[in-house]
Amino acid sequence: MTDEAATHSVVVDNHVAERLARALRFATVSTEEPDRPDDPEFARLGAYLEESFPLVHTELELERFGYSRLYRWAGAEPERVSAILLAHQDVVPVDDPHRWTHPPFAGIVDDEFIWGRGAIDDKSRVLAILEAVESALAVGIRPYHTVYLAFGHDEEVFGDQGAARMARRLREAGVHADLLIDEGGVITDGIVDGVDRPVASIMVGEKGYLTARFSVREVGGHSAMPGRRTAVGRIARAVSRIQDHPMPLRMTPIVVDMLRRLRPALPESRRRLLGVAGLATPLVTRVMAARPQTEALVRTTTAPTVISGGVKANVLPQHAEALVNFRILPGDSVRSVLEHCRKVVRDKGIRIEPFGISSEPSLFDGPGPGFDVIAGLAQAVVPGIAVTSGIVPGATDARHYDDLAATRCNFAPIVMTEADLATIHGTDERISLVNYARLIEFNRRLIDHLARGSSTTPQTSGADV
Repeated sequence: MTDEAATHSVVVDNHVAERLARALRFATVSTEEPDRPDDPEFARLGAYLEESFPLVHTELELERFGYSRLYRWAGAEPERVSAILLAHQDVVPVDDPHRWTHPPFAGIVDDEFIWGRGAIDDKSRVLAILEAVESALAVGIRPYHTVYLAFGHDEEVFGDQGAARMARRLREAGVHADLLIDEGGVITDGIVDGVDRPVASIMVGEKGYLTARFSVREVGGHSAMPGRRTAVGRIARAVSRIQDHPMPLRMTPIVVDMLRRLRPALPESRRRLLGVAGLATPLVTRVMAARPQTEALVRTTTAPTVISGGVKANVLPQHAEALVNFRILPGDSVRSVLEHCRKVVRDKGIRIEPFGISSEPSLFDGPGPGFDVIAGLAQAVVPGIAVTSGIVPGATDARHYDDLAATRCNFAPIVMTEADLATIHGTDERISLVNYARLIEFNRRLIDHLARGSSTTPQTSGADV
């Protein structure tokens, strides 16, 4: 298939666009409330998926874990597993619906976009995978080895009832796939400084996650007779010290790999800098630390997010606390971050402890043998892009499956500007019809590839995969 033919084939008709739009109308908002009653929106979405994709729900095995859905698509040689395709059905809440161009759960389709919460994160991937599988089944295509589809329902609140249970089920069944794909990386346009073409960042791991709670208790009393420092003052000083003394800058093997792959697309001055300085020198890490977007690649980040204490202006507070969120670089750990906090705060009266769920960063032994397959498919769907690796700064369901595949890729072949990225978890989330078509095309090409019996042989850009 030529590039022209490949580009021409990437279209979405009204029925396909409307199927996604209808899915966006189900307000499947995840919540951290442990005793929340069953949410009928998730049940309605599940019924809608079964109605919309009859071949998938006739020919694939489906096991439910609450509202999460684990599909098994048996291959011609079913004992081996070629791929686990992840996506999630839940979405984050909407802060201010009045700021949206269209109501966030209206599922509006216009000439350019499909609008709604979840249009990018992550219902478009759920529907795109099902569209690709349904169309493959319709023409008699089957994978050579078994494929699993795992659609969680609580990714936005860490996936403990969805992804964690499905991953445990696969582990108990002895599943180990060649390839695992989840959300996380995209094709950015105009964001990588100095690169004059879109860059596909195929993430091969993710940072760890920790929220630390800093708390202190005091006797209290009248504000007219304060001590040297109140509980609020002690917490404020601790937060200031944590923010003023971040974790050290450090180059990791993932970022070295990312820079090596990206180097040919950089301007000559940057290539020369990397060639002279070397990819892992302090100079390179300092340059990367100049912008928040790249500093996150070379440091465990520190973000104070909540602070509270006191009840009245003339009453000394008896209790104060703060929450500080860390995204942990590979090589650091939950334990080492807490040790760093205690060392920096230097106040034994302040209690520092994990708050809520935490996770360790991914281990990294290289991109994995299936990386070039995903890179080739991305180049076939969006010709002319640069391709590199990277690390997801946030948390995804993939961390629950990290030991279940030889290659992990967090990636979707959608082209996004900085303004587009701001809509994820923000106002006016939407996906263009062109990007949704790319997403479906990518998954269909992946299925065609898996049907040929190899998930680790690279594809050539523009080839008929």
